[in-house]
Amino acid sequence: MEHFYAQIPDDIAALSNRDGIERYDAGAAVPGEAVADLTPEQLNSFPVPGTWSIQQIIVHLMDTDLIAAYRMKRIIAEDRPVLDLYGETDFAARLHYDKADAAMVCEVFRLNRQLTAEMLRQLPDDAFDRVAQHGEMGEMSLGRFLRLYIKHLDHHMRFIREKRELVTT
Repeated sequence: MEHFYAQIPDDIAALSNRDGIERYDAGAAVPGEAVADLTPEQLNSFPVPGTWSIQQIIVHLMDTDLIAAYRMKRIIAEDRPVLDLYGETDFAARLHYDKADAAMVCEVFRLNRQLTAEMLRQLPDDAFDRVAQHGEMGEMSLGRFLRLYIKHLDHHMRFIREKRELVTT
């Protein structure tokens, strides 16, 4: 299986860094809007057996965006930092994703995205060429991380929309 980080869709790869920041920021409210009227039962149901619930996806989105913001800050502030890895499946299994307050999760996601976008807007263009060492993917630039997390939201929102359709019909 190809690693998630390996490929960025052409439309996202083609974005300038400045346009990438705006697209990243535009995603801030998307999860919250997508789940605002769902009940806890709908959020925690498994309409597609063997996959995550909508609740697990939104908490995963929050966790990964918080980690991504931390990683981007390290790339900006440190010279060639080595980025630690984490187990997203372990997070989902052991951090009680099903018990999280969905509205709060979406608000943390929204605020983190907005704050991170504002930080990125302050950077000079050459800052997006700064790199870190990722434990699985090797050298990765700040610009690539930005694009990966645009992709990450798009990727998971597709699943949320599909599952939402199943739990609301």
